[in-house]
Amino acid sequence: MMQQARILIVDDAATVRLYHRTILEEAGFAVEEAVNGIEALERALLQPFDLYLVDINMPKLDGYGFLRELRGQDLPQVPAIMISTEAKSQDQHLAYIAGANYYLIKPIKPRELILACRILLGYGGSA
Repeated sequence: MMQQARILIVDDAATVRLYHRTILEEAGFAVEEAVNGIEALERALLQPFDLYLVDINMPKLDGYGFLRELRGQDLPQVPAIMISTEAKSQDQHLAYIAGANYYLIKPIKPRELILACRILLGYGGSA
């Protein structure tokens, strides 16, 4: 059996973290949470993850800042999905510049989230 992929959810809203965690755990992923970019960076440096699910708007260190910091670290670089309520193309552009591999707009449909994670983790496209 394949080892469970580890996903770090980075979002300051507890309800959002719980929503995403429930979807991902039901799909068979191992999930951890961080409330902002600083906590996420600390966790990533302790033990790298297979995928990051990152909110843009957070206190202390936002999603853009977290990804820029993460991409500058000497650790295995894995995919990151940036999620936001911001639907403007400028936000998407900034996310990719910061180091995101994919961009989803909240609220995310469960199937859409699982599919994006599976594709970025190399599991293929069936959800």
